Amino acid sequence: MTALAEAAPAQAAVIDVGSNSVRMVLYRLEGRAVWTVFNEKVLAGLGRDLPRTGRLSEAGVADAMAALRRFAAVLEGVRPDLTFVAATAAVREAEDGPDFCERVAAETGLRIRVLTGEEEARASALGVLAGAPDASGTAADMGGTSLELTRIGGGMVRGGVTLALGPFALSDGKPFDAERVRALVAKRLKPAKSAHGDSRLHAVGGAWRSLAQLHMAISDYPLKVVHQYAMSAADAREVARFAARQSKASLEKSPGISRRRAETLPYAALVLEGLIDQLGFEEISFSAWGVREGLLFEALGEKTLAADPLLAGTEALGARQGVSPGLPGAVAGWIAALTRDLPPAFDAERDAVLTRAACNLCDLGARLHPDHRVELAFDQVLRASIPGQTHVERAFLATAICARYGGGAATPEPETIARLLSDERRGRARALGLAIRLACDLSGRSPQLLANAAVTIEDGALRLSATPTYADMLLGEQTRRRARSLAEALGAELVIEGGG
Repeated sequence: MTALAEAAPAQAAVIDVGSNSVRMVLYRLEGRAVWTVFNEKVLAGLGRDLPRTGRLSEAGVADAMAALRRFAAVLEGVRPDLTFVAATAAVREAEDGPDFCERVAAETGLRIRVLTGEEEARASALGVLAGAPDASGTAADMGGTSLELTRIGGGMVRGGVTLALGPFALSDGKPFDAERVRALVAKRLKPAKSAHGDSRLHAVGGAWRSLAQLHMAISDYPLKVVHQYAMSAADAREVARFAARQSKASLEKSPGISRRRAETLPYAALVLEGLIDQLGFEEISFSAWGVREGLLFEALGEKTLAADPLLAGTEALGARQGVSPGLPGAVAGWIAALTRDLPPAFDAERDAVLTRAACNLCDLGARLHPDHRVELAFDQVLRASIPGQTHVERAFLATAICARYGGGAATPEPETIARLLSDERRGRARALGLAIRLACDLSGRSPQLLANAAVTIEDGALRLSATPTYADMLLGEQTRRRARSLAEALGAELVIEGGG
């Protein structure tokens, strides 16, 4: 597969013919920044009858064909630069899988690539890494009929295995019986016990995303973003057992759980419980990225893959909404002497990445209405569809951008921020945002003017200075107000050198 161009924006499409769902996603690729611009699925249930008959579900085939005809029409109109059409376990294992692929080609023109179990596991694990490059542990992708387990770490994928642990494979056409399913899960997990146990599990798949949403609702979690939502093994076991005890009618009333998802959720819950009990996972992190994104990941050039997705995403978002392309880099350079001396929020390497990400967003509100700029910019950063950041880091960046636009220390969502950020991290984020605000307002958004001023923190004093020629022009009353706010946030004395 030829790699996509590494500079020019491109549009890509992935059609994923799974054992439970048939989905098409259209993406806009701006280097390492990946944006979902269209996403449609049908829960066809192709693999529903597979364990019992060895064939695809007749009703599922009808639903899948209707969806694929529509998807083919959309592709004809959109004409993306790159298209993947892939099928996973149900089509791979069904005796009539080849006939289904031929029918799809004849009726829609779509040529399906049937992934082997190894290819599916690898693509899913690559998707997890595409969305969280520092992820390590075991990636677990649950489909309708199978579960793929793959070790990941250091940006690498190692040793995948496919197990018959999807909901359709566990139900075998019988009514749900929790104890029977638990015993079956434990038996089928035995081959993976020694090679795939780890401390962290990265859960992929719609059923587990529904479990994450269920846990958010039960715990009144304020940030409804599934990607990189994390919970302890104890919390995961508790929500899994809760889901397994609920009736189908009860589950259908839960947030984000459809009628068809309610049928499979108890099985997915018991598989998660079994993974924790049998393989010893201590933390569960949910990934919204999987096979589809993994296929895209393989098509990107090496230079693109090496980029940080958070920096790429914030750079693309900031550039689209800002008005001064050179401003983020100039601001980052100007505040570097100050931010190096701020109390750490994470570790030195991560603090540097988050500082640059915040600078990338320094002009985010340029096109927003000034009366609502603080709230809108804060909300965009907190909930942006940019991967490569934990929920805590989302809150950190949103707090920084709130301060950059003059928002108060409480932020527009004080309860959310208080739940996600410690006082120390909140303090650094606010100081970072105020430093960015000072840089932007001092220069009038002119990168060239920033070169004629400097800011440092030394011996408990915030020192702001300007070259003699520019002092009167740069160190005006508004600049002084911005500097005082920053000094107060730092608990430092303000010293302004130069100017009238």
